Amino acid sequence: MDFNDSPEEAEFRETARAWLKVNAPKPVTGRGASIRHADLMAEGKAWQAKKASAGYAQITWPKEWGGGGGTPIQSVIFGQEEQKLGVAYGFFTIGLGMCVPTVMAFSDDETKKRFVGPALRGEEIWCQLFSEPAGGSDVAGLRTRAVKDGDEWVINGQKVWTTGAHYCDFGILLTRTNPDVPKHKGLTMFWIDMHDPAVDVRPIHQMSGGSDFNEVYFTDLRVKDSQRLGAVDDGWKVALVTLMNERLAVGGSSGPNYAEIMELARTVMDGEEPALKNDAFRQKLADWYVQAEGLKLTRFRTMTALSRGQTPGPESSIGKIISANQLQDLTHEAMELEDQFGVINDPKLAPMEAAFQQSAMWAPGLRIAGGTDEILKNIIAERVLGLPGDIRVDKDLPFKDAPGAR
Repeated sequence: MDFNDSPEEAEFRETARAWLKVNAPKPVTGRGASIRHADLMAEGKAWQAKKASAGYAQITWPKEWGGGGGTPIQSVIFGQEEQKLGVAYGFFTIGLGMCVPTVMAFSDDETKKRFVGPALRGEEIWCQLFSEPAGGSDVAGLRTRAVKDGDEWVINGQKVWTTGAHYCDFGILLTRTNPDVPKHKGLTMFWIDMHDPAVDVRPIHQMSGGSDFNEVYFTDLRVKDSQRLGAVDDGWKVALVTLMNERLAVGGSSGPNYAEIMELARTVMDGEEPALKNDAFRQKLADWYVQAEGLKLTRFRTMTALSRGQTPGPESSIGKIISANQLQDLTHEAMELEDQFGVINDPKLAPMEAAFQQSAMWAPGLRIAGGTDEILKNIIAERVLGLPGDIRVDKDLPFKDAPGAR
């Protein structure tokens, strides 16, 4: 493991840093700040377009598709420098990190020419339509049906927890096209227009007050066969491309860390002394510090693999498990430290602009998004540690005969 940039990487970092210093907008959002969604979207789109014109929007994509023609480690470096300035926007992460790469891998040149450029420039935004109410983390247990009708497919069903569906223009949709084969073998992927009247998007009101996730219903949605990604009934292969990108994209999390709760504990009193003097709290602080250092070293391992031109393995799942659980524990402890003031979620009144309160309300979702704790632990157990796989009673059954399929 190498903690230092190579000479080439150091040169790229300085180039990126200099470009960002000149071109990055001054963010109008700070921790806990309030801003209209439309204003934030406009700011994000303008920044995305500027990055695209300079080849920084998707550094690893080929130049022929508007990318930078660079390396994965260069993409990581640019992301690090961009994050420092607070100008990294989440509207495009799913589309550019998961959906559009799937379109690029499985569609024809005409489709790629139509969608890659606008997505890269932030003109169109994509979402990923996988999860369903009855399937949980079992993506292959989906029930949304696509039935062939001439040169078209008719789709009926429901998806849930779809991030950003209410502001997205297009999406990739995984459907069941053959219930007579085992669940992983009868799936087919399509791209769809989210503005089609047959697509009904219903935002889910979250306890934070926001609505980042959605239910999406399809009622006789008709899509052309040319909108199919990959072969009929081979959608699981296509989905794996998306899921592998998703695992890497959600490998960490943002939010308050051990340093910030330590700062809070310096000012909050526990009896006659600051809470930082409390032995039980100091033990928790030490645990969070150790976890943070472990995550940092794990990310360095991933960066070293990227620097060597290698592909990070399933161990990237470790980052999400640790960081999501740590954030939930840490924010709960912070609100306990604040005592009755911990219930205040007003950035103008709460300590540290209500960073802990706001993070506490979306931290549980991080343990679900991109794969639940249980799914990721299975991945680590089976693919990293080499332990025996779970018993899957429905593995070889036709989907229509599997428990709960009807």
